[in-house]
Amino acid sequence: MKISNFNHLLFIISFGLTIPFSSLAQEKLEAPKIENGVTKFLADFRSEQVSEIHYQLNFNIPQDQSKAISAKETLSFYLNTTQFPLQIDFKGSANQLKSLTVNGKTESIQYQNEHLIIPASALKAGKNAIQIDFIAGDGALNRNDDYLYTLFVPDRARTCFPCFDQPNLKATFGLTLEVPGDWEVIANGILKGTILNQGRKICEFANSDIISTYLFSFTAGNFTSTTQEVDQKSAQFLYRETDSTKIKMSVDSVFQAHRNAINFLSKWTNIPFPFQKIGFIGIPDFQFGGMEHPGAVQYQASTLFLDNSATKSQFIARANLISHETAHMWFGDLVSIKWFDDVWTKEVFANFMADKVSESLKGQEEFDHKFLIDHFPAAYSIDRTIGANPIRQPLDNLNDAGSLYGNIIYHKAPIMMRQLELLMGKEKFQQGMREYLKTFSFSNASWPDLINILNKYAPVDLLAWNKVWVNDNGRPVFSDEISYDKDEISRFIITQKPEFGSPRVWPQSFKITLFYDDYSKTLTVNSSGAATDIKSALGLAKPKFIVFNAGGEGYGVWPVDLAVMNRIDEVSSPLVRASYYISAYENMLNQREVRPSKLLQFFTDQLQKEKDELNLRLLTGYIGNIFWEFNSAKRRTEIAPALENQIWEAIQQQSLANNKKNLLKLYQDVFLSNDAYQRLYQIWKSQQTPENVKFSEDDYTSLAFALQLRKDNQNILAEQFKRIKNPDRKKRFEFVSPALSADVKVRDQFFASLADLKNREKESNVLAALSYLHHPLRQETSIKYLKKSLDLLQEIQVTGDIFFPQSWLQATFGNYQNAATLKIVNDFLAAHPNYPEKLKAKILQASDQLKRAQKLEDQE
Repeated sequence: MKISNFNHLLFIISFGLTIPFSSLAQEKLEAPKIENGVTKFLADFRSEQVSEIHYQLNFNIPQDQSKAISAKETLSFYLNTTQFPLQIDFKGSANQLKSLTVNGKTESIQYQNEHLIIPASALKAGKNAIQIDFIAGDGALNRNDDYLYTLFVPDRARTCFPCFDQPNLKATFGLTLEVPGDWEVIANGILKGTILNQGRKICEFANSDIISTYLFSFTAGNFTSTTQEVDQKSAQFLYRETDSTKIKMSVDSVFQAHRNAINFLSKWTNIPFPFQKIGFIGIPDFQFGGMEHPGAVQYQASTLFLDNSATKSQFIARANLISHETAHMWFGDLVSIKWFDDVWTKEVFANFMADKVSESLKGQEEFDHKFLIDHFPAAYSIDRTIGANPIRQPLDNLNDAGSLYGNIIYHKAPIMMRQLELLMGKEKFQQGMREYLKTFSFSNASWPDLINILNKYAPVDLLAWNKVWVNDNGRPVFSDEISYDKDEISRFIITQKPEFGSPRVWPQSFKITLFYDDYSKTLTVNSSGAATDIKSALGLAKPKFIVFNAGGEGYGVWPVDLAVMNRIDEVSSPLVRASYYISAYENMLNQREVRPSKLLQFFTDQLQKEKDELNLRLLTGYIGNIFWEFNSAKRRTEIAPALENQIWEAIQQQSLANNKKNLLKLYQDVFLSNDAYQRLYQIWKSQQTPENVKFSEDDYTSLAFALQLRKDNQNILAEQFKRIKNPDRKKRFEFVSPALSADVKVRDQFFASLADLKNREKESNVLAALSYLHHPLRQETSIKYLKKSLDLLQEIQVTGDIFFPQSWLQATFGNYQNAATLKIVNDFLAAHPNYPEKLKAKILQASDQLKRAQKLEDQE
């Protein structure tokens, strides 16, 4: 889902009233070992001993980002026992810690294995106060020339300041920032006041609400600040966008999207917006889509700021992102996880509730359609692999928490939750969720805590259901057995078995639609066993064709009736067509029924016929994937001209501007012929797109990169750079350009530079560059980077943000298809038999299509 020479950082953790010692404190305790990271044992121990924490912070941020940050901290807390030394998390170095005072007495600094150790003799049962002078760590401060922002999820607060960096030791945070006089600031608490002094500005914030350390945040720098009323609060929006059209078309829409989400969520949960303030920031090249810091939500600026060239999909994505982060205010911030093994719970509810916001605005059919396309292909991309992870994963140490993130928790988990809602009924599900939020407000809860509450409202025992959906990985493969008697269905059985692993059944509800010449019949199926006899189908006339999982709610690999391909025009519902497209693609990958060449032709033929934008976007993605991943270089050269012509003809035939633009983007993705190059070059040079298609500055930059990838023309890059006005986008262009160089030595130097952490700080820029560096047209010279890319993975996990390891692997291996690349992966894993399991799984996930390509390409 992340500072320079500082005069001082004041950090206070304070507590309220004395509380009774827990029963644990009166028993014989075992001292936690002093180990790197934050172990589960240490976290459990501290959660029993430490409570009511308050942090008061003062950061003095200089103009020069190269200078170190001096800091001061006063930490107050209640402690149950003084039997053992107290470990305070700080991932830095001993020389960053300058002085230590505990309960008014100076103590020597003891630093060991990423922890500041407070001696037991200096502590007392009850309230304690600790002062620390130190140099703040830069690792999670995301410092740029004229702005910075903190991103502490999941365990990176400890890289900046000493703290109890575990989600179930919630605290309030006070903050004072001293910054250059022309900077804007935002944090979790309300800004109480500012003082200007000799070109500097001191900004004091009120205490935050009770939050976990990973949710503490501030942003400071050269931003434009604007405010509007949202939910009867003055909401602040900071941004760096300079395009006047984007600003005019986006700012009001961003505020309105927050209003819509807050209004819906307040009513659905029956809890008003739970925090003291509303604020958000658009950050250039942000690592994630967004991050849910209460009062200071961070968003990727390019998602928020759209102009009249944006497609419907982009507008939907913006609204969905805002709804997702807003849902976190209740799910994740108000009620937080106890430990990061349940990180998926906050993400599943953010996604699930964001979809409900969409449903309230768009209606059921459009919601179902969007839900299918948003979640199922992404979930399948991991769950079909032998590296697939379950939704809930064990976690022994928070320094591995980042490895838990991925498509399973963001996409399979909402599918699971929807099935749970179907099982319970919407009303009972909502009642259970309201009880959960009320019970654990401003506290912490685990998934078992929630299941115990929902069990009271569910018609069946959820524990067995929970095991296969939450604690197991993988997906079912469905098959059908249909018999007819005199053109009537006499037997219709659906069977399911796991794609791999031990026998198990995924209880779920789904729909099957039978199509006839002038009507259709939809059957709802509740499958709870290995075989389901569909009694409601008996006696029905023999259909012309069948679409399985027609409602899009079922999860697995579904049978595909090949007769649909010749009669797809008779399927009027975009939802049903989308479900068929997805099933056909998954069957191709599993070598069931459909071969890549046949599916590529079917999807390409649909480009003129498919009028729904979401479906067309789905098809263009599949076409690009099949073209590059499942065709040899020789085969691509042979089929490219015909494919280009079909796409171009579809551009002319489609009437909707967004559809035309999606198709033009596909044309840009797959073109190889000189005729196509000249056509696209003229579009770039003249900045004249096909009728009704609008390109933004970013679109023309992407086109310039695509042209440079096919044919070296440095004049294109130089001219495109001149066209760019925004300074942040200029920096991104400069960073990515070497990866597009026609000179192999330049590309070699660029890749070698990524071994240096400072060159990986802008992770989104790194990923964009890697996609060009490892493009299929460059793989002959880039394959030599693969071994080093794997060698860097563990370091990337330690130094990068939560999504970076998986994204690094996907950008590196995602488009390779040859046996030599697969051998590099296999040799690496064989040479590292004790490689961390979660990282090994991510390697297997990222190389899954590479493995499948060995078989699928051989079929052609």
